[in-house]
Amino acid sequence: MIDRIIAIETILNRVKAGDSVLSTTGMISREVFVTDDRPGNFYMIGSMGLLSSFGLGLAIMSPQQRVLVLEGDGSSLMSLGNMPIIATERPGNLIHVILDNEAYESTGSQPSISSKVDLAQIGKSCGYAHAVRVEDVEALEGALSDCDTNAGPHLILVKAGIAPVEGIPRVSHSPTTIRDRFKAATQSGGQVK
Repeated sequence: MIDRIIAIETILNRVKAGDSVLSTTGMISREVFVTDDRPGNFYMIGSMGLLSSFGLGLAIMSPQQRVLVLEGDGSSLMSLGNMPIIATERPGNLIHVILDNEAYESTGSQPSISSKVDLAQIGKSCGYAHAVRVEDVEALEGALSDCDTNAGPHLILVKAGIAPVEGIPRVSHSPTTIRDRFKAATQSGGQVK
């Protein structure tokens, strides 16, 4: 297993200026925010389960930009119907990352069912161009390299630890600010600072 914050750092180290990074509610957005806050990041606040459909729409509307969707197993399970739609639409620029800690961490760490359901296998069955399960940083790096050289949609299931990171602040931007700066970054190809 990979500590989630390490997985997020590994992913964000590979983000290019024009990429859009969408992160789900709770700790994932907070860790993305503290690791690399940038205008091209969209922090989903209070809408669990909607991120992959938002990512799909953005990938279709902006085929020249890579779109990275970072969500948890709970969010992914909540919107499982999005996976076959993503696979059917086949956006080559979409990288769908599921950070699977087998729990609903933000609401008290209640167990999810992802210990019994293989979300990477579901992605393969749906028809993602590339679907892989990774359990260490080296495998994650390899999966991200595959995304650089092959068309998507890609699904990377990261088996992540649940150990909390102390002192992670909440996203300090208002929802309106998140929207406005993300819109400007997306429309400018990520060149907004």
